[in-house]
Amino acid sequence: MTPQEFIAKWRRSRGQESAGAQEWFIDLCRVVEHPTPAELDPRQEWYTFERAVRESSGRRGRADVYKRSYFAWEFKGLGLHRDLDEAYRQLQRYREALNNPPILVVSDFRTIRVHTNFTNKVPIVHTILLDDVGEPEQLGILRSVFHNPDTLEPEISPDDVTKATADIFAKIAASMRKRGVDSLDVARFLNRLVFCFFAQDVGLLPGQMMTELCENFHDNPAEFDQGLQELFRRMNDGGRFGVQTIRHFNGDLFKDPDTVLMTTGELEGLSEATERNWAHIEPSIFGTLFERVVDPNKQGLVGAQYTSEADILSVIEPVIIKPLQAEWSEVERKVGGLTLLEGQQDEAWARQLLEEFQSRLSSLKVLDPACGSGNFLYVALRQLHDLEKSVLTLAADLNLRGFLPEVSPEQCYGIEIDAYASDLARTSLWIGHLQWLIENGHQYNREPVLGSLNTIECRDALIEFIDYWPEGAAILGTDLSRHSAYSDEDRQEILEIGEALWPEGDAIFGHTKLYREARWPAVDYIVGNPPFLGHFPFREQLGDEYVNAVYDLYGDRIPNSSDLCCYWFEKTRAHIEDGKARRAGLLGTQAIRFQSNRPVLVRIKESGDIFSAVSDQDWVLDGASVHISIVCFDDGRQTTRILDGERVPNINADLTGGADLTQANRLAENRNLSFQGIGKVGDFDIPESVALKMMGQPNPHGKPNNDVIKRWINCVDITQRSRDEWIIDFGVDMPEAQAALYEAPFEHVKANVMPDRVNNRMRWRPENWWLHGYPAAQMRRALSPLRQYIGTSLTAKHRIFAWIPMDALPSNSVIVFARDDDYFYGVLHSKTHFLWAEAMGTQLEDRPRYTPTTCFETFPFPEPTDAQRAAIAEAAAELNRLRESWLNPVDMFGNPALTAPERRRRTLTNLYNQRPTWLANAHATLDAAVADAYGWPPDLPDVEVLQRLLALNLERAAAEVAP
Repeated sequence: MTPQEFIAKWRRSRGQESAGAQEWFIDLCRVVEHPTPAELDPRQEWYTFERAVRESSGRRGRADVYKRSYFAWEFKGLGLHRDLDEAYRQLQRYREALNNPPILVVSDFRTIRVHTNFTNKVPIVHTILLDDVGEPEQLGILRSVFHNPDTLEPEISPDDVTKATADIFAKIAASMRKRGVDSLDVARFLNRLVFCFFAQDVGLLPGQMMTELCENFHDNPAEFDQGLQELFRRMNDGGRFGVQTIRHFNGDLFKDPDTVLMTTGELEGLSEATERNWAHIEPSIFGTLFERVVDPNKQGLVGAQYTSEADILSVIEPVIIKPLQAEWSEVERKVGGLTLLEGQQDEAWARQLLEEFQSRLSSLKVLDPACGSGNFLYVALRQLHDLEKSVLTLAADLNLRGFLPEVSPEQCYGIEIDAYASDLARTSLWIGHLQWLIENGHQYNREPVLGSLNTIECRDALIEFIDYWPEGAAILGTDLSRHSAYSDEDRQEILEIGEALWPEGDAIFGHTKLYREARWPAVDYIVGNPPFLGHFPFREQLGDEYVNAVYDLYGDRIPNSSDLCCYWFEKTRAHIEDGKARRAGLLGTQAIRFQSNRPVLVRIKESGDIFSAVSDQDWVLDGASVHISIVCFDDGRQTTRILDGERVPNINADLTGGADLTQANRLAENRNLSFQGIGKVGDFDIPESVALKMMGQPNPHGKPNNDVIKRWINCVDITQRSRDEWIIDFGVDMPEAQAALYEAPFEHVKANVMPDRVNNRMRWRPENWWLHGYPAAQMRRALSPLRQYIGTSLTAKHRIFAWIPMDALPSNSVIVFARDDDYFYGVLHSKTHFLWAEAMGTQLEDRPRYTPTTCFETFPFPEPTDAQRAAIAEAAAELNRLRESWLNPVDMFGNPALTAPERRRRTLTNLYNQRPTWLANAHATLDAAVADAYGWPPDLPDVEVLQRLLALNLERAAAEVAP
């Protein structure tokens, strides 16, 4: 049949579905040259008319046509367009039972609507009118539906839609701020516009209301503003807007109808936004992107990366979803063992089991105590929805009616100090909730449409400040006992604190601020991404009053040197210990497992345990890549332990799964041998040309300037090549008058160091500005009798040790060792020490960090015989000789064998990147000699080496304290 014949035949039809739908479809098969169901699948297994299904509600139904992995098709007789809308909702309810086909088609005798249904792609609707079936483009779409649906897969994803809309709003926000509108006012106004566009495109607002407002008044801002204010009022209360009836939205989002009067240019940008399909914005990134849109401090990050839903799931799944899935599997097993045909008793029991599990899902509470714009909460909500969908589907399969979605945003609790971010969290949750219901074919008839969602609180999550006056004094004109801002429990606590601070009879002038630990709601799960802020920026960014209060409240539980995120870990741990939460999963920078931060994980293991962890993972924070750790913990009930995706018997406080190296002690035999280099704190360093010039200049006391001018090395000089840098150094305690006699060096320091050291209170030792801030006196004393010493970079990709001449001073990026013998050098360079240092050290991004206290002072050296000591020394000397020959080769006459550019490319980092065979052989010889000194075979697994080293450490530490 030709397209023209098809059009002519069906143009005459009166359009009764029951009378002609199958004939109409068979004719269309002829048009697109595709077999009919009876021709291609006579047994009606995978391509058939009238495919029986059950809706998620439990009702039985039939898809008019079904072709597995291609399409599902629903037919309606001629009527209103809403009939096709209802047909589409019906297919959405069927699609899970139909294995989620990529194309959902609804049609009558005059119109065909092709809805794409590809995973993680924005659905596209192709509308084809009967008279246009013969057009090449429309005919091509129909051919694709039958023959190759993948060609209809949209290129755009929900993420793309969200980023595009964020870009439009970023320009509007920047324009508003530029003309002086307050950022928070901009934020809240745009937030309501976002929801209005979404509500329009999912049908919660009738017609194309926002689009028409923009089109009708794009050149008249005052009229647009007046119309928008009226729309906000109607959305808050419900009622008439023009000829349309507006539903009652409420939810606090529209209780304030105030708007920001837009300019013509801003309205043009808003009109551009109407071209997007807001029904498909992605809530898991929506909040982050729109927060950047309106925050002037984050404007450069609008196009930056964001935390993906997959990353968030790495927390949500182990803490919330996997245990619930295990429970659901048990419910499925029990229900699957019933034979509902046997009678009402089994049916009642099956219904009870499903209702109890669904009730459990809909009563669970999830808290994110640093929720930002709600990404973690949204992903948790959607996962609960998806699990609930399994309940609805099984109930439908069993013909148990009456099951409808019950999971809701009110189960999500959040604490966020930023007012706009908390507003965005509420909006994101409602959008995500409504999207899920609509995508899964559920009608949304709730009145009001939105709840207030006061479970998202705008406040500080760690401390609460309280204004206090003694009992009987006036508080805002009201006696404390009647002050409505405080609960009875609050008032009693305030009085008890106040009476302890101010005994009766003490004179009080004015008032003071008291503080207490912030209170968190009782919930089932705690998840989130607490703020990443190191110890040193903590006070600078949050202020003395806040930091002192935090230290006062938490200082006896975790060290005051802890990073900011540790306080969220501690509060979460205490919440679980108090029975106010069951399980938790939080992110921290990977520093959470090191040094002063680790005590918070030790406390978690003391009151419960870590059941799942990722020790080191790339993450995106405000567009920058960082390395984080994921820690999931409970009260100790869960018995399985998963570390970095592998099952382990235990997860240690340093997020390792083998020997618990956190038990290792610092050993007296290693004390006063390893040090961090000098912290100059100022512009003491000078290039070689200046150094040589100064060393040739005379001084009043007749002494040479090379007394106080030294070679200066940092990590680059070790891992790459010498920078030929020098430094002015007046030692540890040289008096100012004596230093001034070294005229040129002193005047350089006076001009380049003194202003900053004296005027900046954060600078170290301003009273001794001519001396280095951290002159490393103990290190200098330990090095003084040596002919050379050993150095390694504080952080480096490869752990490389090098000999350093005594006339060179090390910077604080270098760790030095006060030994000059090849045996000691060899043990440091062995695989045994590398393994220990990597396990005991910290890490900066992907570069291991070596610290004297943890990596060296805990390391148990072997106790070799004289012959074993000599073998290690010989292997170490040979390794050093080979490396030096490779770095600086000479020809047969002793002249450099490389050009300057070739020599610059020869660095120890490049050598260890290449790791040629000769280098591997030299290290293997050294490793074998060191293993022999321990009395171990050379091929021990790494885990066994660490276990044996820990045993040695504990044995020697015990011997040191034994009487």
